[in-house]
Parts: sequence; C-alpha cells; structure tokens
Amino acid sequence: MSPLESYRSLFGLTGPAYVLVAFIARLPLAMSQLGTLLLVAGTTGSYGAGGASAGALAIANAVGAPVWGGLADRFGQRRVLATQSLVGAAGLCLLLLAAHSALPWAWSAAAAAAAGLFLPQVGPMARVRWRPIVERAGRHRPRLVETAFSYEGAADEASFVLGPALIGVAVSLASPTVALGAAAVVLASFGTWFALHDTARLTHVVSRRMGHIGGRLFTGALVLLCVSQFVIGTVFGSVQTGTSVLATVAGRPGLTGYFHALLGIGSVVAGLGMAALPTRWSLPSRLQWFAVALLLLSLPLLAVDSLGALVPVLLVLGVSIAPYMITTFTIGERITPPSRTGAAMTLLAAATGLGYALGAAVAGRLADWGGHTPAYAVTVVAGLVAVTVTLAGRPVLRRASRAPLHAPTRTVVSG
Repeated sequence: MSPLESYRSLFGLTGPAYVLVAFIARLPLAMSQLGTLLLVAGTTGSYGAGGASAGALAIANAVGAPVWGGLADRFGQRRVLATQSLVGAAGLCLLLLAAHSALPWAWSAAAAAAAGLFLPQVGPMARVRWRPIVERAGRHRPRLVETAFSYEGAADEASFVLGPALIGVAVSLASPTVALGAAAVVLASFGTWFALHDTARLTHVVSRRMGHIGGRLFTGALVLLCVSQFVIGTVFGSVQTGTSVLATVAGRPGLTGYFHALLGIGSVVAGLGMAALPTRWSLPSRLQWFAVALLLLSLPLLAVDSLGALVPVLLVLGVSIAPYMITTFTIGERITPPSRTGAAMTLLAAATGLGYALGAAVAGRLADWGGHTPAYAVTVVAGLVAVTVTLAGRPVLRRASRAPLHAPTRTVVSG
C-alpha cells in the first residue's frame, strides 16, 4: 500500500473534520511560547523578562503534561481535556492582563506559568486515540497505527511551523496582545471541540477493575526515550535562540518566527514520508540512524554567517527531526501498557518541553558571550548526545519493543 493510500485509509476511519479539529486545537500551544516572549518583552522593554516568562510557561507545561496524561488515562480524555482547554484559555487572558498592568514582570511570568500548566498537549492525546480507532474498525493493523504516528509527528511539526508564523503575522498587523488573544479563543473553541469529539470516548484498557490503572510506566526503555526527546527539545530551543540572535544582528528580529518555521517544513515532508519505510527496518535501528542524521545535518549551522545562508541549512536539518520524533513516540506507544499510554505520550512531550527550556537558556548565555555561533554549537552537542544515547540504548529498546503489549484487546468506552 502506497503512503497516499495508507493516509486515505487512516483518515477514512475518522472523517476529515476530526483531523482538522485535532490539528487546529494544537496551534495555541505552538503559538504561546513565542507570543509570551514578544508580549512581555514589548510591555517591559526587556528580552530577559520575556524569555523568563516564556520559559516559565514551557516548564510549567512540561511539568503538568504527564499529570494530565495520567488523569486522562484514569478518567477519560473528555473531562480532562475540556478542563484544560477552558482553564488554559483563561490563563492566557490572565497573562494579557498581567502584562498590561503596572505590576512587576514577575507577575506576568507567574501568569504564564499558570497558563502553561493547563495548556493541553493535543498531539500526544491524539496519538493515544489512534490504536483504539483502528481496532474499533476491526482493523488490527500495526502498519496503520505506524501511519497514524507518522501523520501525528508531521502534524505536530506543521503546527510549530504555522504557530510562530501566525504570531509573526499577528504582530506585524496588530500586536502580541492580539496574537495571544487569538490563541486563547482558538484554545477555548477548538480545544473543547477536540476534547468532546466522539473519538475521546475510546480508551484502550487492559483492566479497569475497581478503577485500577495497571501496568508499569517507568521502565529503562521509556527513560531512554525521554532522554531522546529531551535532546530534540534542546535542538529546538538552541536553534530558535541562535536564529533570534542572527536575525536581531541583521536588523530583522521580526523574522525569527518565520526562520524557525523553516525547520519544520523539511520536518513535515520527511514525517509524512515515514509511512513508506519498510517494516523490516526496526524502530531502534531507525532511531539510531536518524540521530546520526541529526548530528551531521546540524554541523553546517556552525558555518552560517547570514540569514540567507541559514535558509537551506534549516530546511535540510528539519528532514531529520520529524523521523526522529515519530520513531521515539512510536516505540513509546509500543512498549507502554495500553492503560498508561496517555501518561507515556505526555511524558515524552514534557521531556521535549524541558529540553527546549534548557536549550534556549544555555544557548542564550553563550550567545551573550559570542553571538549566534556558540548558540548553534548547543544544537551540534545535542546531536552528539542523541547519537550516544540511541547507540547505547539500542539493545534495551530492542528488547522492550519485542514485548507483545498491544495484542488486540477489547475497546472500552469511557467518558
């Protein structure tokens, strides 16, 4: 079956409306970090305050994501995601009020953290739904589930292309306030729509006896995958920081969001192409080679000295990112007991967020000392760490991925 036929078969299980809603619902998270940075920096005149507020949002989201994922495993996605969407939208509105008040910027950082704590991780929650969607249709086909994960990885990347671009457009036409206000409206509407969609009622459960959520979550394999995602988050944070510095020096700081989006374009294309990879190529082996590609394709960043030279480098570097992330999440779903999948997916997403915060912070410090090149050096080091981790952890991941955790099981409907 060709990739196009695979995607057509996959989307036929839910209809195009669900696919569209699930994509739009993840945009507020993609918009919030850069929007917060520009909002607070604009109202305070300090990029340090803006960066600290954006970092507070990212860290709070990373800390809260696994907790919400575990609650969704236990109580169902509907009530958990609906709560997150509505309260998260209110948190973004609170951030707008704090930023435009006479209060010290620390209050804006606190409001950003509160918003980040509730912002839903739509991508990981959408991943959780695909296996029961496939099995509900009477099609226990691991290949179709892999296709779903390829799509979700590409959709996540596309959202992080479109999100910063939307912020850039809104800031150019109006202001960061309008940009974040729009994110709050989208979250309250489409986030709630995603939460209440019929697919949210499908939960893949091994045992619900006495409300117990069974199965071990933290294993050596999952820890390795979290480290892998932490590394890719570091790549995102360091690339965005280095690009921001380069654009500022060139007198075009407003282009930062657009240039960072270039990283996602190649990533989306490569992610969609993952459905064509042969099944005989094992997932642990894929992860290792994608890590090697990440390292090699990041090296040209050290030679970049202009925005024009940066364009092809970011486009090509992106080709390694979505395949790396898709493989990580696919292994994570495969090695986790079905009753803990939500917690596992959000844990991997949280590791990415923490990596972003560290990468941005370290790259920012180095950029203050030596400009964009030391910031991009953090990206290269992250690629080296990715190769080391995936090479050392390959035997562990190979053993874990052989465990038959996802044989066909009864799908239980839960709110």
